[in-house]
Amino acid sequence: MFFLAQLVFLLSSVFLVAPLGPMDPDSSLRETVLIVGLVLPTLLAAGVVLAATRLRGNGPRRDLGLEWSWADVRTGLKYGALCMGLAYVGAMFWSQWVGEENANSAVGSLVEGLQLSPGLAVLLFLHVFLIAPTCEELIFRGALWGAMERLRWSRWTVFVSSTAIFAVAHLEPERTPLLLLIGIPIALARLYTGRLLASIVAHQMNNLLGAVGLLLMALGVIPP
Repeated sequence: MFFLAQLVFLLSSVFLVAPLGPMDPDSSLRETVLIVGLVLPTLLAAGVVLAATRLRGNGPRRDLGLEWSWADVRTGLKYGALCMGLAYVGAMFWSQWVGEENANSAVGSLVEGLQLSPGLAVLLFLHVFLIAPTCEELIFRGALWGAMERLRWSRWTVFVSSTAIFAVAHLEPERTPLLLLIGIPIALARLYTGRLLASIVAHQMNNLLGAVGLLLMALGVIPP
């Protein structure tokens, strides 16, 4: 399930945009294609995970640990606050080490210099803040975590392995150590509660400030 979701993500990332061919940099379609090409593969990959639990598994609650709990939301907020603090300190030191241009996220580099329409800017914000964290958690700390547990790996082996794979799977070599650091509190939320919701909330909280920054940049409110 995890590997199929990753395959769907990679293939859809390529084939949803490639058939359109080269576009005029000034074309209004270019921005739409970029944002849709950013959002849709993530949704498709997460959709594969959810569909697999319904069609071949025991449902998202048992296979992914996905269920609602206000206690898990509160736990997620606590770990999310820790994640934000680690991300801030880690990014500060890492940008000094590798340079600010190499410390920028893939999404930030993708939209740098673009001024989007309000609708596309809001879609970008929602993707970075809500959609991508939810989908990534379904894949990494849902499908992958659950598969490792079913193989009877120890809790801490699952924790370490899923966090490492989460960081490497972003395919951003310059930011992998920073992604490892950020992934630790998110994975701890999953480990502590035994469910997925806390890690989703923690991941979303971590992404909030970055999403706001991208929104303001995309609207031209602040310089890139």
